[in-house]
Amino acid sequence: MSALGSTLTWTKLREVRCAELEEAADGWGRAGNRADAARDRIDTQLVDDLRRTQRGEAARAAVRRLRRLSKNFQYIHTECGLLRTTLNSLAHEVKAQQRVLQGALDDAAALKFTVHPDGSVTYPAAGEGLVDGKPLAGGRASGVPNPDLAGPSGLIAPNPNAAKAQDIADRVARAVRTAADVDWRYAKILRALRAEDGLDVPAATWTDAAGDAAAVRQAASGYLKQGIPHDASPAERKAWWEGLTDEQREEYLAVYPDQIGNLDGIPALVRDAANRDNLQLLMGKLEGRGDEDSVTKLAALREIDRQLQAVRGSGEPPMYLLGIGDQGNGRAIVSYGNPDTSRNVAAYVPGLNTSLDSEFARGDLGRARDLAIASNRQGEPTAAITWLGYDAPQSPDGLGSLAVAGSARAEGGGRAFSGFMGGLEATNENADPHMTAIGHSYGSRTVGAATQQDGGIPGVDDIVFVGSPGVGVDSADELGVGREHVFVGAASNDIVTKLPAKEQFAIGTAEMLFGGPAAAYVFGGLADPGGDDVWFGRDPASESFGARRFEVGDGPPLVGAGGLSIDAHSGYFDPAVDMTSVENMALIATGRSHKIKTEDPR
Repeated sequence: MSALGSTLTWTKLREVRCAELEEAADGWGRAGNRADAARDRIDTQLVDDLRRTQRGEAARAAVRRLRRLSKNFQYIHTECGLLRTTLNSLAHEVKAQQRVLQGALDDAAALKFTVHPDGSVTYPAAGEGLVDGKPLAGGRASGVPNPDLAGPSGLIAPNPNAAKAQDIADRVARAVRTAADVDWRYAKILRALRAEDGLDVPAATWTDAAGDAAAVRQAASGYLKQGIPHDASPAERKAWWEGLTDEQREEYLAVYPDQIGNLDGIPALVRDAANRDNLQLLMGKLEGRGDEDSVTKLAALREIDRQLQAVRGSGEPPMYLLGIGDQGNGRAIVSYGNPDTSRNVAAYVPGLNTSLDSEFARGDLGRARDLAIASNRQGEPTAAITWLGYDAPQSPDGLGSLAVAGSARAEGGGRAFSGFMGGLEATNENADPHMTAIGHSYGSRTVGAATQQDGGIPGVDDIVFVGSPGVGVDSADELGVGREHVFVGAASNDIVTKLPAKEQFAIGTAEMLFGGPAAAYVFGGLADPGGDDVWFGRDPASESFGARRFEVGDGPPLVGAGGLSIDAHSGYFDPAVDMTSVENMALIATGRSHKIKTEDPR
């Protein structure tokens, strides 16, 4: 199969009607848009209506069939988008070679040279012979080195037309050869863009779609990718997106959902649409891989996909997928509520041992959901976000992780989080939205690092730390929002908030290894190691740090009937475990911090 026809010549290249390729691309685009509209109608109307009006197993079975149909339309939308961009990119590259060819033909016409069907160029006599003064004979140049242009000495013949003809012949030959290569590359892609027979779209088909998308991305890199403003500010990216035509936006979404969906400064609705498509491609990419990392991430992606489908029409806050990826330990950014239209926006950064796994998909996402529910009871719309946009430290034993954790991952995560919040500030439609950054565990160190970027964390009014081993600075005054806007929750039984400073830890560990009272100091006396310093700087809950400490539950004791437990470190967001903590964070997130229940600092 050839996209441009049989063996290519310069006359055929000149006659290729790229407008017809672009018209075909538009047709595929319209088909894809119809599929997307059908998918949206199923998800936002049919399923919701069925859930609202019907009950029982028959209704649930109907919902499952509609969900499958929705996925089929999503696949059609994805493949049509890839076809559209493939054809447009083919036309783009062919037109470039047509311009090269036409430039050569125009130069030949101006010089009264003749370009033959085989691409060779004849030129007339010109110049003067050195002996007789007669015009030098004309000749013929081809798109390969012409032996007739050089004499025995290897010197170029003095006819001034010879070099000009050779240049024209070379340009014609290069245009044809390049166009033939373009034709071959795109024909291969177009052959691959075919769905299997049948009405179902199994996981293996999405695996093929992931491969298709990768091939189209590679082929269309010159057509689209160079335009994505990766190095721009969030505000500049927003302006870039707004300046694109509808067709350009649709093509970027079809070919680069991974990049558009994770680009800070792009509107939330657009990121959500891109990432929902990319989620399917990622699951297809990981499907069938047997390594532990792929299996773990695939399980998490499936759970996120399940929740995205289940939450529609359920009465819970709507979910927006603002980021997804399988790089490193995995990436996932989920908002409960639209962060562009909400008056209040709170972003929670998880910490220690967090990665893209089933526990994250069920637990950490639920923390943002519960915070959104509690915050929206306060009145004005609030969006709450779980932000896994960095590689948190990992360790087999949760208790020991902080002991080996340095600040490098927090610094990298802090830069990424600052950029993300800058994107929310740029896209939020309110004149002065209230924005809150929340860091839990090592995530508080990451938020602390974000505050040290130039300009701090864009748009953030309040900062909350819970379960913090330190935030990298010694005073709330160093966080850029004023100490009255820095809040700390520290459960009495949360050992992570009492990890001793590095020097104390080293001394205590050495003493423990050799016996004596040090063991009591490390595992029991950690309640007060003798100062305000913890692992990453001054204890945020201490009086000397200067933050406002809010009331939280004590949490279960470190040592109880069931043995050693660090569960007090994970209860801050769970309304069933610590409603006081959740309600206090909701008040802060909605700009009502004057109503929080306070607690004396340490």
